[in-house]
Amino acid sequence: MSLVRRATPEDAEELLRLRQVMIDSVFTARSGGPSDTSWHAESLPTLRHRLAEPEGDFVAFVVDRPEPSGGLAALAAGTLDYRIGRAGHPHGLVGCVFSVATDPDQRRKGYARAVMEVLLHWFRERGAASVDLNASPEAEPLYASLGFVRKPDPSMRLNLRDA
Repeated sequence: MSLVRRATPEDAEELLRLRQVMIDSVFTARSGGPSDTSWHAESLPTLRHRLAEPEGDFVAFVVDRPEPSGGLAALAAGTLDYRIGRAGHPHGLVGCVFSVATDPDQRRKGYARAVMEVLLHWFRERGAASVDLNASPEAEPLYASLGFVRKPDPSMRLNLRDA
């Protein structure tokens, strides 16, 4: 039996908690400020709704914490995006991993690798030709071992809430 399972709407609060673990490990360390969890309550209904769509373009895979503590130990979440095809990629399906987190006290047990492997399998089953993610320096060795490579990034972003 696999440690990894697909997240359900009942896992939504724990997914937000683990996403905050990831956000804090990447961004709060830079800013030195306290974590901002004020967005959790507003995000919760949307996350529950998305988790309830079994054939949707969003998925999260999790590992449960060992008993008796309960909750989740690890998370990998991603979306399947469509872009107009091109040579070598005619169907235009691209996976995007946007949240991988393991509770600090559950690290070094292989949980992040396990959830990532299941998420990558999910992308392959749905026909994604590639998968994108942003890696922290600490996580880059894991992603490299799974076959990810750095790419030149011409990306730009417009924050529509600020424009």
